[in-house]
Amino acid sequence: MTETQRSDDSPKPDSTEPAKEVHVADELVTTHHTLATPDGELVYTARSGRVVLWEEQVEDHVYRGRKARAQVALTAYTLDGADPRERPVTFAFNGGPGSASVWLHMGALGPKRVIMGDAGELLPPPYGVEDNPESLLAVSDLVFIDPVSTGRSRPVEGRKAKDFHGFTADIESVAEIIRQWTTTEGRWLSPKFLAGESYGTTRAAGLAQHLQEELGMYLNGLLLISSVLDFSTANFERSGDRAHAMYLPFYAATAWRHGFHEGRSLEEVVDEARDYAARDYAYALTRGARLTAEERSEAVATVARLTGLSEDYVSRADLRIEHWRYFGELLRDQGLTVGRLDSRFTGPAASGIAEHMDADPSMDAILGPYSAAYQHYLHHDLGVRDTGPYHVFGKGVIEHWSYKEFENAPVYVIDRLSRAMRQNPHLAVHLAYGWFDGATPFSAAEDSVAHLQIPESLRSNLEHRYYEAGHMMYVHEASRVAQSADLADFVRRRS
Repeated sequence: MTETQRSDDSPKPDSTEPAKEVHVADELVTTHHTLATPDGELVYTARSGRVVLWEEQVEDHVYRGRKARAQVALTAYTLDGADPRERPVTFAFNGGPGSASVWLHMGALGPKRVIMGDAGELLPPPYGVEDNPESLLAVSDLVFIDPVSTGRSRPVEGRKAKDFHGFTADIESVAEIIRQWTTTEGRWLSPKFLAGESYGTTRAAGLAQHLQEELGMYLNGLLLISSVLDFSTANFERSGDRAHAMYLPFYAATAWRHGFHEGRSLEEVVDEARDYAARDYAYALTRGARLTAEERSEAVATVARLTGLSEDYVSRADLRIEHWRYFGELLRDQGLTVGRLDSRFTGPAASGIAEHMDADPSMDAILGPYSAAYQHYLHHDLGVRDTGPYHVFGKGVIEHWSYKEFENAPVYVIDRLSRAMRQNPHLAVHLAYGWFDGATPFSAAEDSVAHLQIPESLRSNLEHRYYEAGHMMYVHEASRVAQSADLADFVRRRS
């Protein structure tokens, strides 16, 4: 059980800010808790609410003081009595872009977790919350950050939300929150880690370079969960042939999950798909009309067998299986679609003749439980009294996200992560993959990591872990327990 004591922090304006410019202040609530773990009891403090994101104003080379830009929601957990020079701290966020940090917070890392069941065994509303004995808090303090327009983070009055909705703007604002928290809490000499999921791994790669080069904040490690470092690996339109090859091993794993490879192990199926995608399939795709009839017939048969689709469908698709169509096609004869985030999940198809699924059944399964669990926990356990809306996904954020830095080119952060690792040879990277992740498939992430521009001596700083689950692998209980142990081991070793 968790014991809780509450005490509200009175908001105090920043003493260096001219009084006339201070119209917002940090709004944090402090609570005290204990958590029973297999290795003993943790006594810790939580501080949750919103902090002000400040911006220095310089006009015509004249310093005009600091002004508030936004109020950013965060929750920080710190172990009582720990030496800040030895105690690691992990800054965690999810992706989207436009997603709050609720998934990592309540699914994998935090001291509480959601109870929702799993694929085929989902619990009914209103779901539940319980202690998480496997929390990363056992080895690291935790700071969960909701970027502007997600969760309860908002720009201050008079500021535009879209100013934060872009690749560089997002990195700069999250980096400043990390810098402010580190300075305020006196944690510059603590071992530091970033934990990101999905687009959060894109952000983490850019943040690592930015924090080290612009702020001199060197990191111990990155925890990259369901990575996407090169968006061309999922671009079926402009880089289509490569994306089709990158997704084939995921399709094969999904087909295995749904009974299309009886008598074979998952590893055997995936290994065959990897080899075929890298060689024969890639060749067949690049040949186009130059492919002979015999070569094409052989390719159609192999792709159909690996993916679980019919040879007729693969032939009519010209060997190119787009992922949204795959989700709707694999179990069409059963009236089902399979999940994109987690292809272990299935749901009823809205139409038996639709080109692709109308909704992701895996997202349908997890959105309600996580939203309800976090909002109950935020108000009941963490004592936050603000009744404003909580946005799991910021409205319109992903649709209008700016990638102007990559105009006419795919989003690509392999170079930034490579630079961060070359700059700091102690920077370690833990990569977590879900076999059934159709949003950031494991084979695409593997390819990106293989193209890091680092010397061979730094490849020992990379570690890879695989789980029989999807994008949020912690939804699967056995994977959650295994992943929690893997992450804790990584932080412990790299601190």
